[in-house]
Amino acid sequence: MNLAHIGCALVAIKNIAKKMTNHPLDQALHLTAGAEPHTFIGATSPAYWNMVGPFGGYTAALAVRSVMQHPALLGELVALTVNYAGATSEGPFVITATPARTNRSTQHWVIALSQTNAAGEQEVAMTATAMTAIRRDTWHLSDMPMPTVPAAAQVERDASVGTMAWLNRYDMRSIQGGIPQQWDGSGDNTLSQLWVRDIEPRALDYASLAAMADVFYPRIWLRRATRVAAGTVSMTTYFHASTTQMQEVGTSYLLAQAQAQAFRHGFFDQTAQLWSEAGIL
Repeated sequence: MNLAHIGCALVAIKNIAKKMTNHPLDQALHLTAGAEPHTFIGATSPAYWNMVGPFGGYTAALAVRSVMQHPALLGELVALTVNYAGATSEGPFVITATPARTNRSTQHWVIALSQTNAAGEQEVAMTATAMTAIRRDTWHLSDMPMPTVPAAAQVERDASVGTMAWLNRYDMRSIQGGIPQQWDGSGDNTLSQLWVRDIEPRALDYASLAAMADVFYPRIWLRRATRVAAGTVSMTTYFHASTTQMQEVGTSYLLAQAQAQAFRHGFFDQTAQLWSEAGIL
């Protein structure tokens, strides 16, 4: 490689880094260190706004970002549970991300997002726990293979532009189980499958994967084909992919699948999986 080639390579690397920094998700996830230990300061982004607050996946991604940029971080993200205590309001917020315990290969985190309310008091909008760990090359197996579906290029993009702002941040291509076209009570299952990626290309990482894990609309809409008020109150995501595997995905699509298990006493659940185009869960 001659000097000209080296120079071009450096320019390319710098351009990639600049593109990542300027991506709407990275702008929305920008956090600065607070005055108190384990605190970070940020502000909500209109680019990821939902009906009455930010898109829940964006809030989950904020929890991830606070851990991943913490100077005491050990290893990579393995699990995240986010509890949505209340709607996050437009404007500034404070996130605390505290390493509750650090072991030889695992680390356990307690996270909270709070905002100043009308009375001038700090009010918690989100709590979370996370576990990071040093991944080891051990025996592995996937007991849930990716279903056989048409390739992303063969599926038309969903016509979601112009609705809630966060929908405009993703290229989503429904294979089955899209939002009902007729709200007539005729629903008979809860399975959705779709291809998804950032509409503006961005390499996959733990923050963006956490956000994409919440792209599914409420399963009760599909099962009943009836509009009812519904919102996420708790979401747990398990991250099986290493940083290297996500780098291999790059800006490609993920196949996302969701299905409910039970509806009862005012609450319901859903389980979901995301695979790379190469079939890695």
